[in-house]
Amino acid sequence: MHHTDGHAPELGVGMVGYAFMGQAHSQGWRTVSHVFDLPLRPVLAAICGREPSAVRAAADRHGWAAAETDWRDLVARDDVHLVDICTPGDSHAQIAIAALEAGKHVLCEKPLANSVAEAEAMAAAARAARSRGQVAMVGFNYRRVPAVTRARHLIAEGRLGTLRHVRVAYLQDWLVDPDVPLTWRLRRERAGSGALGDLGAHAVDLAQYLAGEPLLGVSALTETFVRQRPLPGHPAPSSPPAQVARGPVTVDDAAVFAGRLASGALVSVEASRMAAGRKNALRFEVSGELGSLAFDLERLNELLVHDHRAPGADSGFTRVVVTEPEHPYLQAWWPPGHALGYEHTFTHQARDLVTAIARGTEPSPSFADGLQVQRVLAAVQDSAARNAVYTPVPSGSTDPDRP
Repeated sequence: MHHTDGHAPELGVGMVGYAFMGQAHSQGWRTVSHVFDLPLRPVLAAICGREPSAVRAAADRHGWAAAETDWRDLVARDDVHLVDICTPGDSHAQIAIAALEAGKHVLCEKPLANSVAEAEAMAAAARAARSRGQVAMVGFNYRRVPAVTRARHLIAEGRLGTLRHVRVAYLQDWLVDPDVPLTWRLRRERAGSGALGDLGAHAVDLAQYLAGEPLLGVSALTETFVRQRPLPGHPAPSSPPAQVARGPVTVDDAAVFAGRLASGALVSVEASRMAAGRKNALRFEVSGELGSLAFDLERLNELLVHDHRAPGADSGFTRVVVTEPEHPYLQAWWPPGHALGYEHTFTHQARDLVTAIARGTEPSPSFADGLQVQRVLAAVQDSAARNAVYTPVPSGSTDPDRP
């Protein structure tokens, strides 16, 4: 990190991957220092992808100074201090561990890896790097919706009292059509799992984040409703169906599970990419002895708050518009009532990561948090394979940074 005259020191960011998540992360890095006063100024140093012309076009479009076609070259660059990993899950561990060993900070998209073993190796590399002053964060961006952060604060303050229920559903509908092609997200060797890792990882992280405690065990079912899909790049849908080459879907289309938190509170999670009519419906409801909170990502500026101590005749959920300056992150944005959107979560994520790097503090969620989510996902798959047998989540008490 080097100083520029009259500015905060620069933090050179290098990003691997330039598809959907790469675009979202680029937006966060581009805007964060224009919105927040930061101790370090992120600079979009280099972006990496395998296809030279495509990655060059992505660099030009999203504001990256340089383009690389080998992630090892990106990690080795002197002007890259932080490596941001936006690739499919099968390469997360390899890139993250190499970046940490090269002395770089790391941001890695969720889920942390495709297996518990990979996630354990990543968490170990992050612990070793931590002693050298490096930080590693996993990208659970929905923690950074102001209404979600606010919900966590209310729970931590004890406003709901003892928790009894945490319900989280993450529902999308982009796979309802059986002719949607067989992309990498539908192949176990690339994605690790289907709706479970793609959507369920967010649901698991939010359940544990909101409650402030880990899941101890799960009882799960998964299902793949469409077992064969058209291979990408084969004859267009106008061809007679018999001529369209199809391949097997090797991940789940939907997962449901019940679980138990350390405190005894019950958790229910549903993740589906087959919920017709739901576009990006991440919803939660947390019920405690003193009240409840409810949230829907499709209305992300609102938090529903119920105080069960209010007189019964007047009690119910109150709709709070989370856009006041005293709400999380809002002091830097617009006047009260002016709504934020999806992309702002990536700006907030960048802000929190830059702050952790500057202060030398453990970022949240850390790789240890990502590993805990991975252990839950693995327990869900184990339980579902045994027809919903209750399956404990390994505690991970061998991790020094977990109780």
